[in-house]
Amino acid sequence: FTNAHGASIGADEAIYLTDNGDHTVRKFSLDGRLLLQIGEPKKPAAFMSGRPFCRCTHTALSPKGDIYVSDGYGNAAIHKFAPDGRHLSSWGQPGSGPGEFNLPHNIACDADGWVYVADRENHRVQVFDGNGRYETQINNMHRPSGLAITPGPCPHCIVGELAPYQPVNRLTPNLGPRISILDRSGTLIS
Repeated sequence: FTNAHGASIGADEAIYLTDNGDHTVRKFSLDGRLLLQIGEPKKPAAFMSGRPFCRCTHTALSPKGDIYVSDGYGNAAIHKFAPDGRHLSSWGQPGSGPGEFNLPHNIACDADGWVYVADRENHRVQVFDGNGRYETQINNMHRPSGLAITPGPCPHCIVGELAPYQPVNRLTPNLGPRISILDRSGTLIS
């Protein structure tokens, strides 16, 4: 790996490793056998082109086995792949409106197939249906960087928030680092 960045384990009991340094997602068995590679090592898509991949950041699986990849360090897009790695669709562009991203950093799916994206520098989590249609967003957080979705019909969204890094607000209280637990409507539970 050039720069291992994201790791997730799917319901298929395989581990999905996202390498933003060589622009690939690799699927491995738990004993380390390479099962699938998406993307060509060291061949990035053009910067902010919306095509896979330009410094991809994380991977998630839907209940149906579709593979979603957040592509945020050199892109502002989410890519959907079939379980066999075939590209199905992409969505997103730079910006701060619904369906636009400013560093989509982490991604997760719930049991209903909704896709949650930590839109880190827009300080929100955006929620989409499985085809990329914008549904809602969860606000009032600081630089969401990591996500996890609890199982079940009323999932909770667990969000890892980064601390401020600018000198002007580095010591400001209540801006992270922290873990927030929210319901689907964005209500803070803990």
